[in-house]
Amino acid sequence: MRALIRLGAVAAVAFAALAGSSPSDISRRFGNGGDIIRGVNLGGLFVLEPWIRPSLFKQWEGTNSHVVDEWTYCATLGKDECLSRLKKHWSSWVTESDIATLARLGLNHVRIPVGYWAFTLKDDEPYVQGQIPYLKQVLEWTRKHNLNAVLDLHGVPGSQNGFDNSGKLGEIGWQHTQENIDRSIQALVGLANIAAQYSNVVDAIEVVNEPAIWGLSKQGIIDYYKRAYTTIRGIAPSVTIVIHDAFLSPAEWNDLNVQGWSNVILDTHTYHVFVKDRLTLSREDHLKATCQDAANVRNFNSHLWTVTGEWSLATTDCARWLNGFGRGARWDGSLPWEMNGPVYPGATCSGQSSIGAWDSPTRSFFRQFAEAQMDAYEAGSGWFFWNFKTEEADDWNYIKLAQNGLIPNPPTDRHYSRYSLDNAHWNIKLDSPWCHE
Repeated sequence: MRALIRLGAVAAVAFAALAGSSPSDISRRFGNGGDIIRGVNLGGLFVLEPWIRPSLFKQWEGTNSHVVDEWTYCATLGKDECLSRLKKHWSSWVTESDIATLARLGLNHVRIPVGYWAFTLKDDEPYVQGQIPYLKQVLEWTRKHNLNAVLDLHGVPGSQNGFDNSGKLGEIGWQHTQENIDRSIQALVGLANIAAQYSNVVDAIEVVNEPAIWGLSKQGIIDYYKRAYTTIRGIAPSVTIVIHDAFLSPAEWNDLNVQGWSNVILDTHTYHVFVKDRLTLSREDHLKATCQDAANVRNFNSHLWTVTGEWSLATTDCARWLNGFGRGARWDGSLPWEMNGPVYPGATCSGQSSIGAWDSPTRSFFRQFAEAQMDAYEAGSGWFFWNFKTEEADDWNYIKLAQNGLIPNPPTDRHYSRYSLDNAHWNIKLDSPWCHE
């Protein structure tokens, strides 16, 4: 899937939905050869998450420390020590070898999460700056290895979701002040300037990751999206703008038809481990669930281009600190949750996130699960796997999974696929082992 055309070159047709017309099949092909988006997230680089790289947080394990995210990481260490450690991290977590490997694995995009503090920082905020030279180095490698990049504003002032992956765990305070919104726009100006500088590499900017509708006003989110669109368009006119579904059904965004908008895509995230309805599924039912996901994405994509910006192979939440530093898992009942215990009697996290512990039926299932999800998300405009690599959690590690045959390499090399590519159209196959239409 290497031979691609630049996304901006098909901008006039690729996102017609927001201009009032229906998308066509050809317009869901992006990147350097007109292919569907097939990419990974470079998570954990510029926004720390303890579960992705536990070694950065290990010194506080088993202590009463309140280090749980990048805010508290820097607040505890102090700016000088924090900067010293993060410079080592920024220079080592994503390497040119990683980018070259992703290209060899047949991917065409990377999504790069960045926190607002890389561009705007107040004296009373403990974060440190210095990320931009490392970001530009990653973009140079991305260009060298013929990939495209999406720049993702992953954390905004006040936090848009209260998750540690916003930079600050706790309160959802993003919309509490106008200053927070203004500084978010300031960060987007920084990202747009980089996109303009690397216009043959950066083909999209995501204006905010995962704004949590349960703590925010939908109208406030829409107003921000409108302002973000205008701001970015004034700096990088051809870049695609990505808006997140805010954990609402994408169908709720079908009527978002802003006069004059073009080149806009909707991002939705699909995981099988954070809610009871998915976490408690059998393996067969995990596969069957992707059938409905495919139908939904195909439907949404006909109204508003839809990309699945995050997904993984995890069917348990057993990865260490996935639910937060020092916290347990729903799977084995070590994290308090609605079932008040494990998902089934005797459920254990032992070996759940380690390829070396997976038996042949488990490995076969994960290969099927990977293909089923790829099929589902390619019924829309494509996907970004979370994450490109991890230190411990193999079910979230694209490179390791692909190198071990549990993810197709290249992504089109599918053994169980329910779709076939015929004359630039994805056709559903009725003889799928788990889906019937």
